[in-house]
Amino acid sequence: MPQQALTEAVFYILLSLLKPLHGYGIIQNVGELSKGRIKLAPGTLYGALNSLVDKGWIDALPENPESRKKEYVITTSGKAVLKEEIERLAELVDNGKKFMEEA
Repeated sequence: MPQQALTEAVFYILLSLLKPLHGYGIIQNVGELSKGRIKLAPGTLYGALNSLVDKGWIDALPENPESRKKEYVITTSGKAVLKEEIERLAELVDNGKKFMEEA
């Protein structure tokens, strides 16, 4: 069953977590990927991370005793959601280009 479109922030969080990252790393990565358009506040990020963990789209990695930073990584389910969203967005872009060329 197709799911609801992802917000840009969630899309970029999932994309960022294709490799393990901690919260500050995610904030930096999302900022870079979105060319500064998306600025995640820590409260917003951690609310999103908790929601994504609850959905099973990301996992919190076991804590490293040498670091206080909690790292997260995308799950197989999260990758499937991300792939579906990329395909949905590609369809939007393809249709938009096709119709703009005809206009």
